[in-house]
Amino acid sequence: MVIYQLFITFAKMNYQALWRRLAQVYGEGEAKAIARMVYEVRYGLSWGDVLMGKDADVPQNELEEIAQRLERYEPIQYILGKAEFMGEWFDVEPGVLIPRPETEELVRWICLSPDPSPSKERRHFLDIGTGSGCIAITLAAKCPKAKVTAWDISEKALEVARANAICLKVNVSFQQVDILSESLPPLEGDGGGFSIIVSNPPYICNKEREAMEQNVLDYEPHTALFVPDDDPLLFYRAIAEYGTKALKPDGWLYFEINPLYAEPLCELLSAMSYHDIECKTDQYGKQRFIRARR
Repeated sequence: MVIYQLFITFAKMNYQALWRRLAQVYGEGEAKAIARMVYEVRYGLSWGDVLMGKDADVPQNELEEIAQRLERYEPIQYILGKAEFMGEWFDVEPGVLIPRPETEELVRWICLSPDPSPSKERRHFLDIGTGSGCIAITLAAKCPKAKVTAWDISEKALEVARANAICLKVNVSFQQVDILSESLPPLEGDGGGFSIIVSNPPYICNKEREAMEQNVLDYEPHTALFVPDDDPLLFYRAIAEYGTKALKPDGWLYFEINPLYAEPLCELLSAMSYHDIECKTDQYGKQRFIRARR
């Protein structure tokens, strides 16, 4: 009996065992980051707790299930139901795009942007294709005097985004709107108008699928990722056209983009009479963001 108990103790999966197992799929660095996230988010264990050996006390059946799902390339964010974005945890679930670190750079750029509104006016942001609500909610938190509206075509995404806004105690108006529709909500108030329209729309062409990671292709919503090969600027064109009517004078468009189409998008915006067009690289040196003034 004593020998059996010792075997069970030593057979327990801990942080070291988990990351070494995952390293066969993800590589050492990513495997360690995933394992730490499992213990921190699911079990509330800090790195200090792990060093003290508390990582061996978690439910082993549940941990084994998590390990197996990770070995099938299921995103850790969907397994845990959480994704970090600019220091806050957002609920996510299958059918809702997982927030990306690159998008944090877009939000920081917006927060540093000039305010096109007269001082007496309240800035109004519109986030098109809000997903988990990470952009809209972060803007509402960083700019508490601003009004924030967010659109998405997916009711599931809107349910998750509303829950995130409640959890993070910010006020965002979420609406189910398809930007490609011919019928869009009327502008509010006297003339209405937005100070800033921001979007991280679908921008990956179908022909790029082969170069994508399996965990993205197999699990994340394709409607939030892909555009037709013959019209890669589909959503940008629709949003920019809407912006010509919906942005206040000197209002800004902000986009996260596919680096392959940075130049044609700049040309499109210029042809639609936007000015002060600026392209910005991400942390990896890729042209990832564009802004333009109405």
